[in-house]
Amino acid sequence: MSDSAVGEKTTLRRALGPLDATMIVVGSMIGSGIFITSAESSRLIGAPGWLLLAWTLAGLMTITGALCCAELATLMPQAGGVYIFLREAYGPSLGFLYGWSLFLVVQTGTIAAVAVAFAKFLAVFMHAISPDRYLIAPFGIGGGYALSLSTEQLVAILVIALLTWTNTRGLDVGTAVQNTFTFAKTAALAGVVVLGLALGWRADSAALSSSWWNSWANGWTPQIAQPGFAAIGGVALALLFGKAMVGPLFAQTAWTNVTFIGSEVRDPARNLSRALFYGCGIVVVLYVLANLAYVATLPLSGIQHAPQNRVAVATMHALFGAPGAYAMAAAIMISTFGCDNGLILAGARVYYAMALDRLFFRKAAITNAHAVPAAALMFQGIWTALLVLPRTVTTNATTGAVMYGNVYTQLLEYIVSADLVFYVLLVLAVIVLRRKRPAAARPYRTWGYPIVPIISTVLAALLIVDLAYLAPTTSGIGIAIVLTGIPVYFAWRARAVAP
Repeated sequence: MSDSAVGEKTTLRRALGPLDATMIVVGSMIGSGIFITSAESSRLIGAPGWLLLAWTLAGLMTITGALCCAELATLMPQAGGVYIFLREAYGPSLGFLYGWSLFLVVQTGTIAAVAVAFAKFLAVFMHAISPDRYLIAPFGIGGGYALSLSTEQLVAILVIALLTWTNTRGLDVGTAVQNTFTFAKTAALAGVVVLGLALGWRADSAALSSSWWNSWANGWTPQIAQPGFAAIGGVALALLFGKAMVGPLFAQTAWTNVTFIGSEVRDPARNLSRALFYGCGIVVVLYVLANLAYVATLPLSGIQHAPQNRVAVATMHALFGAPGAYAMAAAIMISTFGCDNGLILAGARVYYAMALDRLFFRKAAITNAHAVPAAALMFQGIWTALLVLPRTVTTNATTGAVMYGNVYTQLLEYIVSADLVFYVLLVLAVIVLRRKRPAAARPYRTWGYPIVPIISTVLAALLIVDLAYLAPTTSGIGIAIVLTGIPVYFAWRARAVAP
């Protein structure tokens, strides 16, 4: 029996029921992405039909991935989830690289981004919160980077600290927060769908005034969508369509988080698979319908150029004026707060599992009196808060104005291709483990096997190739970030075997 299995039986308790597990899936997926990423996607592809297809195909990848992941989750219902699956399928080094990228960028960067999104929408009500109102003004640290502390950054750090602390108080506290906020934000998103589809369909809406599939007829060209882009015609549209799927995919990727808490779910053979199916199904349907509500309410230019990309806010403003915009801002605050809670709760279990394998800080393998990995939560919280502080520095060539971005946003852009590679490895792990462990008890077997894993793998592989072609440097940097874990892995492994 592995160290992980022993640790789980003695330190973590199975306290989450089917509703709790489903709320982890839904709550971790619905953050800020659905409310803002459609602006960029619509700019890239220039027609409402292609926008809805991008979200639909992203949903297909989510559903097929969940069908595959459910088999692995019920086969190995342990803390760490995907980390465990990759470790058992391909060996400890590859499992570690996944966990390392999660800690370094993917989970922590997403938590930071969602916390800042919370602060941005809180600023609608509290104008003192701003990315330009500084407690510590930006100061350069070289290489086009700076450090600062604005009121917006401070709010984001306080949100991270608060939710990290509440999750150290026990699983019951964390799930109570999760369930409450998930119910609220799911209702809010459903409200956008119902109101948009019931009250929209105006003459100037994208659905009624734009060509659904002929992007050029809407004034779109590949060179407008992607300045300097050399490709033309259908090839250009196909390539940019792949890039347009990045936002929708990242708005859905956190569905794997429920596998991270596999050792804390009651009757995992039954509840984990159901949580994945129901949770992903609910979110995918809501996401596609929300985008239909956007195109039914707003003109195409209104989606593409929504202020600060806040498409949902623009939709509610079009329907109800300023009160609608304020209501939507409040709903997004609820959404981002609940999303961060789920990400913080689940992510720490991966580092806990790595520590049990002696591939992370040893204190991360210790649970507190509330039977949660408090040290792992603290390590995650500290690093996430630090990611909020660095800024990218760019200068407008025309005006000379200095503009500050967020380093975690840049890192997440870099890591997209690498994250898709891990997605492919996760799906293929179903096939690998059927060969390695043919006699193992599988409470759930992937529906449509092997067609479903093949479809999922092909879609992801096409996206990886597309992004590598469109942005080879960005994709290369992302792979390099993951590979920084190789020396770290050997250092931790050497320490683990040392007498």
